Amino acid sequence: MAGRHPVPDRAWRGFAAAIVCGVVALAVGYLALAVLVDPYETGRVTLLSRGAVRPQGPRTAVALRGRDEAYRGALIGNSHLQLIEPATLSRLTGIPFVQLSVPATGPAEQFAVLRWFLRHHPKPEAIVLAADAFWCADDPAFPSEHPFPYWLIGDWTSYLRGLFRLTAAQETVNRIGWLFSRKRQSAAADGWWDYEPDYLALGYGRDPKIRERLEIPASAEPETHRAGPFPIEARLSAALAEVPPATPVVLLFPPVYAAAEPPTGSPRAKAEASCRGAIRAGLSRHPLSAVVDWRDGRPQFRDPAAFFDQSHYRLPVAQAIGAEIANAIIRLQSSDPDPGARPWQPRRTP
Repeated sequence: MAGRHPVPDRAWRGFAAAIVCGVVALAVGYLALAVLVDPYETGRVTLLSRGAVRPQGPRTAVALRGRDEAYRGALIGNSHLQLIEPATLSRLTGIPFVQLSVPATGPAEQFAVLRWFLRHHPKPEAIVLAADAFWCADDPAFPSEHPFPYWLIGDWTSYLRGLFRLTAAQETVNRIGWLFSRKRQSAAADGWWDYEPDYLALGYGRDPKIRERLEIPASAEPETHRAGPFPIEARLSAALAEVPPATPVVLLFPPVYAAAEPPTGSPRAKAEASCRGAIRAGLSRHPLSAVVDWRDGRPQFRDPAAFFDQSHYRLPVAQAIGAEIANAIIRLQSSDPDPGARPWQPRRTP
């Protein structure tokens, strides 16, 4: 048509190149800002570090707590270990403990957290793990139904890739706001979360219908993908190979309510016993290790008031477990050849 001239290809190429350069510049600018702000306080850049945990979920807060040099012992597990108060272990053993448990995780995530803690604490004074049903899967990858931010506690390449996600961008903005807030709030430094009030608010411990669920008997057959063989022995051995031989490692078999125990002699009971045997075998390769077994038929397991559901125990049970874990750590520290020969005595905090 008269009066119109086609735009040369060179002009289109220049326009496209300008857009691409602009996008790249924005991406590089955002990445530089995110690395500087360090939204989850991984410690890779500490220019804006405030030494406090910004309120957030344990999945991301584990990055800061796991590198905090104020702590020399760690509790690593999921909600079946979360109720153990680190301050109790600190008081009884003299070791400053941090709670690094993350709900709805299994051994794959927990060993990643252990690796992160060891990266920042090459010579820890104690490690506490909890082996529950998630450890008894027959898939060596131990897949989880819930996403876990491996990138956050991984290498630099994974970290940089991980920052290119909407949630990370949002947290970058949130942390900037938190840094400049006059009423800056912080979460518990040691990571302890007393979830009793949350369960009580949902009716646990009071609602008759919820309490009825406690009495549902366990099946005699193993759950899907939990019949064995169990690859946890090799995975645990590999994880503990990174722990210094002089570091006490205590592994808890957390309790379940009596009705959740499979019938004696059933295929499920045999499978679970076989799994615990594999876990013990893996643990035994660490020279300074002990098991705290709360799957041994104690009277508390038959008390419905001691549990919220079949696998989540209440605070009084947690306190008893904490004391037994502390006892085991003290025995390991003293290398007592006969730990049952003398009664347990709490250690005074220096």
